[in-house]
Amino acid sequence: MTRRIFRTIFIVAVSVFLASVVLFMTVLYDYFSTVGLSQLKMQTELAAQGVYHEGNVYFEALETKNYRITWIGTDGKVLYDSASDADEMENHFEREEVKEALSMGYGQSTRYSFTLTERYLYSAKRLSDGTVIRLSVAQNSLLVLTLEMLQPICVIFAVVIVLSILLAFRLSKKIVEPLNKLNLDEPLNNEKYDELSPLLRRIDTQHKEIKRQKSELERKQSEFDAVIKEMAEGIVLLNSKGVILSLNRAAAELLEANTFDAGKDIFTINRSPALTQLLHKAESGEHCETVIDFETGIYQLSASPVVSDNKVIGTVLLMFDTTEKEKNEQIRREFTANVSHELKTPLHVILGSAELMTNRMVKTEDIPTFSRRIYMETQRMIRVVEDIIRLSHLDEGAEDMKWEKTDLFCIADGVVQSLKPVAENGNITIKLTGENSIIYGIVQLIESIIYNLCDNAIKYNRRGGSVSVEVKNENGFAVLTVTDTGIGIPPEHRERIFERFYRVDKSHSKESGGTGLGLSIVKHAARLHNAEMALKSVVDGGTIVIIKFPKNGE
Repeated sequence: MTRRIFRTIFIVAVSVFLASVVLFMTVLYDYFSTVGLSQLKMQTELAAQGVYHEGNVYFEALETKNYRITWIGTDGKVLYDSASDADEMENHFEREEVKEALSMGYGQSTRYSFTLTERYLYSAKRLSDGTVIRLSVAQNSLLVLTLEMLQPICVIFAVVIVLSILLAFRLSKKIVEPLNKLNLDEPLNNEKYDELSPLLRRIDTQHKEIKRQKSELERKQSEFDAVIKEMAEGIVLLNSKGVILSLNRAAAELLEANTFDAGKDIFTINRSPALTQLLHKAESGEHCETVIDFETGIYQLSASPVVSDNKVIGTVLLMFDTTEKEKNEQIRREFTANVSHELKTPLHVILGSAELMTNRMVKTEDIPTFSRRIYMETQRMIRVVEDIIRLSHLDEGAEDMKWEKTDLFCIADGVVQSLKPVAENGNITIKLTGENSIIYGIVQLIESIIYNLCDNAIKYNRRGGSVSVEVKNENGFAVLTVTDTGIGIPPEHRERIFERFYRVDKSHSKESGGTGLGLSIVKHAARLHNAEMALKSVVDGGTIVIIKFPKNGE
């Protein structure tokens, strides 16, 4: 800005000087012309008086170095000329100054020479006899006058250039100095030029608006960071070059990075071929998804391009944990296969037995045996179907079942009493200990939990073994504990023991009439009551199942 002001002042100063020179020379030239015409008029008056009194004799002793005198007759013919032969000169009747003198008594005019370096001034006076005396004088043109004064003009111009440079430098510095000292953080507190007041007021307004917008952006950024920070799903924001703009903790853990890796290229952090292909497709403007198996689980990755003005300016990468979904899908497939298997086996037995009886291929004394087999397999099918229906009911939330306050100890006592005959048949002792404990729940489901746990404890026990059921109050919970002295559960099966149709000993299960759904029903019913489950088992040393029901019903 200083250079621009300096240049402007310098150019203005030089321009003013040049304009002043031109104006001065023009005015001076006009002044000299006016003075010259006045003097020429005076000389013409004197010459006219001399010719009037002396006639031709006046011209004989007259010296005319600077002036040219011409005497013109009434018909325009030249009678005398101090510079040329009068007889050889052309008629002057049509000359401007002559015509004006003849008509007005006095006339004057100016004419340039062919070279334009001289100008001639003419002055004509009509005498009493009608003739005209004309005087002319040569005068340098404005161009010649300027060239004659060129040397002093150049000297003055050099002085003006130096003064203009000094003045421009000083003025530009003085003008810019207050601008350089402006405090733009507090625009209205400056000692300023009045002309800057609108600008400073606008800057102050913009400062306030920028502060407001910055505060709003920081608030939104803080909210956004807080939201994505706690998201279980991973989220990564990338620019058009694949550089990380933001990522949350879940995404950082999956990509084996940290939240401070913003600003890095994502491919320097994770070079998974599936991820690379996914992001390249998103950069081309295509929404795409893929599934990647990370160490922590199975994740579905969704990449969406961010488009502005028909140009991809970034990518949003979302990572959804589908481990549970895949697991449930696997369980569903296994459940479907198991249901088919569980129903197909008794159906084959029933169909085979019925076919033999229909074709009279069974002896009369064996018919009761085949009938009993058909009955038992039918009962097994019914139990499987009933357990499946019960599980489906639990999956839907059992909203039609009644919640009420009930005594866990009383329910356990009823179950134990009903299973005593079954236990005695296996030479197994079952007993209940503990205290009354009131909980809020669904009586049928609580009874089913206790029944299935005790039934399993009897089925997978040893002859002469025992089953202990205990109910007690502990730290705001009603604790149900079922302990047996059975075969126990191997460690590799404990994670899946509560899955549908999962059996540790399949042959023993079928022989005992189990459907493989009992513990799954226990798990779902306990979850519906917000109960906590724990299992401890030792192979050939028995199993302990503990369920804690919250006493406040929550």
